[in-house]
Amino acid sequence: MPDAIWTALALLLVLEGLMPAINPGGWRRMFEQIMHLSDQQIRWMGLVSMVIGLLALWLIDALN
Repeated sequence: MPDAIWTALALLLVLEGLMPAINPGGWRRMFEQIMHLSDQQIRWMGLVSMVIGLLALWLIDALN
């Protein structure tokens, strides 16, 4: 189990690094737009992202 957590964290870092590595200008513009959102909008985006991630994990587990 601990190996799976470290693997997941490593994969997260790889995925998080793709956008700034491939398109740094687009990545910067995206963050400039995010800076104009309210805390509530950012919180909502985070919650939706977590729910989608949890559903994906559940689906992957169900298919195995």
